[in-house]
Amino acid sequence: MKNMRKIVLTALTTLFFTSAASAATVKVSKNIDTSTTWTADNVYRLEGQIFVLPGASLTIEAGTVIASTTDAGGSLAVARGAKIFVNGTEDNPVIMTSTDDVATWEKDSSHPSGGDPKTGTWREGANEWGNLTIMGEGVISASHSKGLQVGSNTKDPSGLNEAQMEGLTDANYSLYGGADDNDDSGSISYLSLRYAGRVIGLGNELNGLSLGGIGRETDIDHVEIMNNVDDGIEIWGGTVNLKYVSIWNVGDDSFDVDQGWRGKAQFLFVVQGYSVDAKQGSGVGDNCFEMDGAEDSDAQPVTTSVIYNATVIGNPLDGDHGTAWRDNARVQFRNCIFMDLGEKLVKADNDDGDGANGYGYNGTLSWENTWTTDYTVTSTVNDCGGCPSAAFNNASKLYTAQTSGKLAEITDSVFFRNLHADAYTDADTVGVTTNGGSNSGKNNVVVTGTDDKDMPIVSLTRGTSFTSSEGKGVLPVKSVDPRAANDALVSAGTAPNDGFFTPVQFRGAFSADDNWMQGWTAAYAYGMIVSDDDENPDVNPVKSITVSPSSLTLNKGDSADVAITLADEDGNAVEGNTVKTKLNRAGKKRVSISSNSEETDENGEAVFTVTAKKKGKAVITFQSDSLKEKLKVKVKK
Repeated sequence: MKNMRKIVLTALTTLFFTSAASAATVKVSKNIDTSTTWTADNVYRLEGQIFVLPGASLTIEAGTVIASTTDAGGSLAVARGAKIFVNGTEDNPVIMTSTDDVATWEKDSSHPSGGDPKTGTWREGANEWGNLTIMGEGVISASHSKGLQVGSNTKDPSGLNEAQMEGLTDANYSLYGGADDNDDSGSISYLSLRYAGRVIGLGNELNGLSLGGIGRETDIDHVEIMNNVDDGIEIWGGTVNLKYVSIWNVGDDSFDVDQGWRGKAQFLFVVQGYSVDAKQGSGVGDNCFEMDGAEDSDAQPVTTSVIYNATVIGNPLDGDHGTAWRDNARVQFRNCIFMDLGEKLVKADNDDGDGANGYGYNGTLSWENTWTTDYTVTSTVNDCGGCPSAAFNNASKLYTAQTSGKLAEITDSVFFRNLHADAYTDADTVGVTTNGGSNSGKNNVVVTGTDDKDMPIVSLTRGTSFTSSEGKGVLPVKSVDPRAANDALVSAGTAPNDGFFTPVQFRGAFSADDNWMQGWTAAYAYGMIVSDDDENPDVNPVKSITVSPSSLTLNKGDSADVAITLADEDGNAVEGNTVKTKLNRAGKKRVSISSNSEETDENGEAVFTVTAKKKGKAVITFQSDSLKEKLKVKVKK
């Protein structure tokens, strides 16, 4: 009761008890003005836009579920000067989602949500609650918006610029930006954000994770965005770094940067698709990476960043570009995979169509010259005007992410099955590719084959095509094993060992033997991620799984064998595949299983012995590759 008394005393919430093991559903309806902890023995429900106010912090324990009411759920925003600590783990992630998502989880009366958060079913859906927004005091370029001057903001990096965060309605707490690129807004680890992105108005939608003016002392790793209505992650200015990020089925751009982001990112996994049947940009995926430099394009700071080890799986029907470049953005992509793109690998968008003036404006570098200019060259247009070398806005302090190469580049990467007629047109112009083929000087490989056996990842299965009411076609990814294969197995170089990057010698977000998305993501819970326990998932792929008997009744102390049979698409037995078992939480008290996993024999069978321990009901899930089948067990006295 201690946590409950604390919540009442701080007037933050109203408590509603549920039947799940004396847990509480905590309705959060007021801003958080004193440091608060949310615990895993409660479920939290956001009502309205909730702000963590300046001076306060919010700590969220591992395993905590925040499940807001579908179509009425609120959002969570961390104001400038506040902090958030999301302390998830691989075994117990923090999940922010909607009640409709929780309704697909397997029933588990021992969990405060009433369901098992490691289960669930993918649905078409988004816009079911708000999002997570964090605002900090990093330097931003925000002198103009839609071609108009923003307040007293200037084009030089004065540290005085601030901007209103899109999608938030409380002007008192929705500002970001400042003079502190070392801003520390807290930390996030193992966070799954699902079915979010509430629409506030036309062009005013919430991203899965919004980061405004966040500094490099803020730690963000192992974050997943699944099914958002707008962008997956959008970053405005600042220097925040990100690692181990999955963005899947978002309705606009997967990874979007603006207003002078000068950070680093590594191990990014992007899967294009759709979240809801709506226009492209509000339901159907647009660009994989969309990069704006500054507002206006001759302002400083300008986006100057580096991204290592991204795996990007596009939508080959009507997805847009792999990388879209605007307003003097300067980004280095290294050791990456871009495959199945709908349009161009590199798109010279020039400006964002929102009043900015594009590359080459007012004496800034042209588009082509950005790709041939050394990373050490910084603009003298609207710089800090002779500020001391130790000042926060001196170029030597503003631009530290890039440490080698050219200001804009895509190197040491592999491109596969990008079949649009202009897939490599702009890439040829800036030397990423040569006549639509490999450029050995950049260590870039364009794979000549198009069969699955030539893929730079282990396996990929797509579902039935979907056509939106706008007429956009989507070929959704049903399941994937994203581990490196073929030309992705070994890269020419590695990321620098600089305290943030991990120097690994492969291309893409995953090595050949480790899938970091297992266990904690919605994609894994929904059966969309192939386990790295499967040695040869593209040999004799499993198309059916059967359990015999289909149900089981035992007396306490008795045992029975259960046979799991795997078959391929022709009905042939699949030998040598691993079948894993999982008991629902309540079932662990009722029965035991002879082993956690078994390999199928020449008949495609794996046999497990189930022993009854205590009266009650249990559910055993058997899984091989992305297929699952459940067995209900009843234990009598």
